[in-house]
Amino acid sequence: FNPETQISFALPEKGFVTLTVYNILGKEVEVLFSGELESGRHTVNFNAKNYSSGVYIYKLTGGGASLTRKMILTK
Repeated sequence: FNPETQISFALPEKGFVTLTVYNILGKEVEVLFSGELESGRHTVNFNAKNYSSGVYIYKLTGGGASLTRKMILTK
């Protein structure tokens, strides 16, 4: 992506969710969302205009589960 992307996810039930972005070294870069969401499909925007090109990881946690995915920022 360059420099913005959207992270979409679906929740089976209402619950507290945290969406955090980390750099490749595991350092927390930004918390994109932290709060309660209703069940259904959701989209969160990530603007990385102030970050360097490279690999970033986002982690979605909620409802006792977590999901981790890789993103590549190219400028």
